[in-house]
Amino acid sequence: MNSPPRIDTVQIDTRSMQPALVGADACLTGSRPAPRRLAYRLAQQLQTSLEAERILQLFFNTLRQALPLEGLNYLHAASDLQLCIGNPVADSTCYELSHKDEALGQLTLHHGRAADTRLLAELQHLVGCLLYPLRNALLYRMALQSSLRDPLTDTGNRVAMDQVLAREADDSLRYRQPLSLLMLDIDHFKRINDTHGHANGDLVLQSIAQTLKHQLRTVDRVFRYGGEEFVVILANTCQDAAALIGERLRQAIQELDFSALGNLRPSISLGCSTLLPGESTDSLLRRADIALYVAKREGRNRMMMAG
Repeated sequence: MNSPPRIDTVQIDTRSMQPALVGADACLTGSRPAPRRLAYRLAQQLQTSLEAERILQLFFNTLRQALPLEGLNYLHAASDLQLCIGNPVADSTCYELSHKDEALGQLTLHHGRAADTRLLAELQHLVGCLLYPLRNALLYRMALQSSLRDPLTDTGNRVAMDQVLAREADDSLRYRQPLSLLMLDIDHFKRINDTHGHANGDLVLQSIAQTLKHQLRTVDRVFRYGGEEFVVILANTCQDAAALIGERLRQAIQELDFSALGNLRPSISLGCSTLLPGESTDSLLRRADIALYVAKREGRNRMMMAG
């Protein structure tokens, strides 16, 4: 009869580390140090990048040269980072990483067999060497993410939209997949601000942005284009499918409950365009914008398809 898998959980905080662990020689100290050569190589490798994924890959590759590791899992919810390397196996050790009161994520090392005391001590020591490089990489990652987010609606901003749209257009051409785009505008939004105040107008923007995200697939992206306008990029989506999605979004917004603001019932108008052969992203956006203008001219609370 096989023994049940063993999963050890270890709390590792920078406050429990010796002062020497802060510098480049961090991996050369400790009550039970790993082999000196491996530790020194690890210290050098982890200083070569500010990308968290790269740092974790280097960490795994370096440890695997000397220790019986099969796989690595890492999760850091605050930066939306989830990484799996190698093969998950039954026996593993889970490390809850932190810096003071700041969570640095959950690291799981899969070692394929129940680890003895010496292996656990070496792993814990080497994981301690990861903390500061990983923390710097996470701070860098979150700073980049913040620069690409609209702080009010927690959607992407114009810079992020330009980057994603260019990438999706390249993929559409390379893999011969359709790409569609929705441009939408909250109807009579100025009236909402004038009647109910800008604070309530912000609440309407936030509620509509969250509703859009909840109605879409995980591969679809929402961006605040400006003011009360949003853009939705629909990867691998043809015109007919985009039309169905747009109509679903329109109905979902119409069903939102703003009874606390009296008889307020926000609606949206939408323009939809699908990338044509050889078309630029500027043209794709312009055609969606024209279709949106037609939808508003025709009475609002409707969607129009670009010609």
